[in-house]
Amino acid sequence: MKHLLLIPLMFITSQIIGQESLDYQKPPQDILDLVDVELAPRVMLDNDKNYMILSYRDAFKSMAELSEEELRLAGLRINPKTNIGSRTNYYNNIKIKNLKTKDSRIIQVEGLPTNPRLANYSWSPNQKMMAMTHTTLTGVELWVINIAEAKAKKLSDATLNANLGDVINWTTDNSAVLAKFLPSKRSNLIDADAVVPTGPTISISDGKKAQNRTYQDLLKNKTDEQNFESLAQSELYRVDLDGTKTPWLKSGMYRNVTFSPDGKYVMVSEIKRPFSYLVPYRRFPTSYTIYDTDANLISEVENVPLIEDLPKGFMAARKGRRNLQWRADKPSTIVYAEVLDEGDPEKEVEYRDQIFLLEAPFTGKGKSILKTKNRFYDVEWATDELAIAYDYWWNDRNLKTYTFNPSDPTEAPVIINDRNYQDRYSDPGQFVSKRNKYGRYVIDIKDDEVHLLGDGFSEEGQFPFVDKMNLKTQKTERIYQSTFTDKIENINNYYSESNQILVRIESPNEYPNYYYRDLKSGSLQQITSFNNPFQSIESIHKEVITYQREDGLELTGTLYLPLGYDMEKKEKMPMILWAYPREFKDKNSASQNTSNPNEFTYPFWGTPLYWVTQGYVVLDDAAFPIVGEGDEEPNDSFRSQLVANGKAAIDAVDKLGYIDRNKVAVGGHSYGAFMVANLLSHSDHYAAGIARSGAYNRTLTPFGFQSEERNYWEAPEVYYTMSPFMHADKMKTPLLLVHGEADNNSGTYPLQSERYFNALKGLGATVRLVMLPKESHGYRAKESILHLLWEQHEWLEKHVKNRVTD
Repeated sequence: MKHLLLIPLMFITSQIIGQESLDYQKPPQDILDLVDVELAPRVMLDNDKNYMILSYRDAFKSMAELSEEELRLAGLRINPKTNIGSRTNYYNNIKIKNLKTKDSRIIQVEGLPTNPRLANYSWSPNQKMMAMTHTTLTGVELWVINIAEAKAKKLSDATLNANLGDVINWTTDNSAVLAKFLPSKRSNLIDADAVVPTGPTISISDGKKAQNRTYQDLLKNKTDEQNFESLAQSELYRVDLDGTKTPWLKSGMYRNVTFSPDGKYVMVSEIKRPFSYLVPYRRFPTSYTIYDTDANLISEVENVPLIEDLPKGFMAARKGRRNLQWRADKPSTIVYAEVLDEGDPEKEVEYRDQIFLLEAPFTGKGKSILKTKNRFYDVEWATDELAIAYDYWWNDRNLKTYTFNPSDPTEAPVIINDRNYQDRYSDPGQFVSKRNKYGRYVIDIKDDEVHLLGDGFSEEGQFPFVDKMNLKTQKTERIYQSTFTDKIENINNYYSESNQILVRIESPNEYPNYYYRDLKSGSLQQITSFNNPFQSIESIHKEVITYQREDGLELTGTLYLPLGYDMEKKEKMPMILWAYPREFKDKNSASQNTSNPNEFTYPFWGTPLYWVTQGYVVLDDAAFPIVGEGDEEPNDSFRSQLVANGKAAIDAVDKLGYIDRNKVAVGGHSYGAFMVANLLSHSDHYAAGIARSGAYNRTLTPFGFQSEERNYWEAPEVYYTMSPFMHADKMKTPLLLVHGEADNNSGTYPLQSERYFNALKGLGATVRLVMLPKESHGYRAKESILHLLWEQHEWLEKHVKNRVTD
């Protein structure tokens, strides 16, 4: 009997040894000093360049905030007490600067609520006011700021419903907003844990294929359905600027509310039943209805059914009217797209989509204005006779840009750009827009000439530009190109009337600041003066290195040397390699350099840059392209390309003489974590790995993942070969696994890390699993961030810097 008692005792002992009780820890002080800094504010400018709005927020949430009540329903995460997204980012202060005066003072907005939690900013059409929400302990209030007076005022009590977003919409005369409020008669939420089941939950298939991604936070049962419907229900009210509330529409599950440009009509999208346990709320049945400003029904322009069974492929689309929106340059015209290939990307057709206009009273079939060869993406309006449309096709990364005459569909459209959208060197830039008389953005055009703003990536480096283009002749003239070689001058806007550009200039140790540049004189007028909060690392050496993979593919990475490193002595140091794999359909695009050594050096919670203070070389954002040209898919050779990318990066830095190649760590987040697990399983180049919030068993995402379009049954060998879980027996390198226990990203269930850890532990690998309470795919609480940095530091010190080699 004594021998029998030994068995459970040994089991219990092994379980105790397998866990570690630990409070939140903090990293070394040099790292802590880089984390605990005040963020510069978010900057917003009105279009007339009169005012600059500065919004301030904390760098992190607290664990107490993340611990507030949260319901996860139909792809949403909701705080049921306050009725707003539980993961909403809040601002806690607003200041204003008058750009038309010589007074450089930044003015504090008066009258803001105590302990502000501000979100959902919304400019009035004339940009003299800004509405927003403030979240209290019990709900969401409506507030408005008079920009010129720098004064805030509360317009409602804490009864807004922001659960489905799009909570504030201004009337076009700037006198009021349409806002979503909690219904006067609202069903009580049901405590799912307290419900006594009356029967099983049953899902059925009627034989149609429904190949959906692995979504999270879906509805699971009738209780979830009832709670979702209760939380989604809103009543629409008109709220005047004096706070007067007038009922506008009775209760419904309203998603989006948009006024026509002339303000005479309102398009409202509303979620309907039946709900689904397979897809999130965005694919639930939805009606699109037009009302006049008195909420009288004008027309129901579309009823979208439940979307569970689209054809296979990333370019699949539903039938019926989609992308419904108001035409920006007309008083009240709807534009929408319809498929010409039944939404099936495998069908061979000359045109994939057709674009229509539907004018008031919005009945009958719309007027066809354009057919696109690929899937319709967007349209920009210019004049009665000119608009610019875009289509794209994921499978070959093709993007087309058309000019067409919306008034005369018989006039053949002209394709002015036909390119691989991953080819950054050939990117012509984005068309400059301006606000029209309706307060909507349209292309800024004069005498057939438009302007484009481009990032300016090239083999020689990055030099942003402004081009002038004649749309009739398609001739382009470069009117400005940045010439900085020690800084970056990103171009944010072009003002044709004053011939100025709004630019943001930065360097490795110069915090990004905004300026106006006069294109005639070249002079700069500085409008922000943010200081570098990371001065302790401003002297580190930083460069973009270029090197080749064994097949000749050119790769890049941003190299940082340890703080105080002597480049003449070249002491060999440990290195951290950080990367994220990306798929390409051609080697030309895959080999392009889009890293700029002049970017401001900005440590954030997920970066390895902190360890330059601890004696580590860091190769950050190392290029890890996975290329599949022609009929070959990138993932057909994923593993071999992954290993080759890593070896090339280590060889390159080793050749420079900076590192001990026996002390190299590799790290990544999400798909980067998947990369780490594969590298450690199939190569011996690394001393340790850090894998955060990854997916390791691809059979748990059987209908595609990342850029993999094929399902498991079409490419079982690919899924097997790429899954580190299937090769757990090959893991011989110490691996730190980190995962948010509330991860909501498609495919990266916390279960992925838990099961992978169990497999590695069972096979005798050196592995540590850290589950961060309350955290999602990206980590938010300060306590979590500091502990994460401590975990990573301890792992690196033990298994990399102090690694004992033969």
